[in-house]
Amino acid sequence: MTPPFTPTYTHIPPGPLAGPLQLLPINAEVVAVHTADGANVGSLKKVGGVWKFKAMGYDAAGGMEPGHGPLTEQHNMQFATPDAAEVSARLLGALVSGPGVSS
Repeated sequence: MTPPFTPTYTHIPPGPLAGPLQLLPINAEVVAVHTADGANVGSLKKVGGVWKFKAMGYDAAGGMEPGHGPLTEQHNMQFATPDAAEVSARLLGALVSGPGVSS
């Protein structure tokens, strides 16, 4: 299956993320999470029967930084299933209403 976006693995500057997030299955226990424009922001990994979000960032040289990136605060957020709509809503919603964000 060809994704409807071109996956990229590069540094994402601060600012809003292009949603909705897109899921790209890697295998039975790993699903890559990308922004609408294809930037990788992490993955969902099935750990002990629970899907956990694992944030991923990239430095300016393109090196991987596990646990970092624009969704760092959502690292280890849990999901029952890798449902694209739920994952996008919860991860991006937490970005908008997360720590340090005033309403």
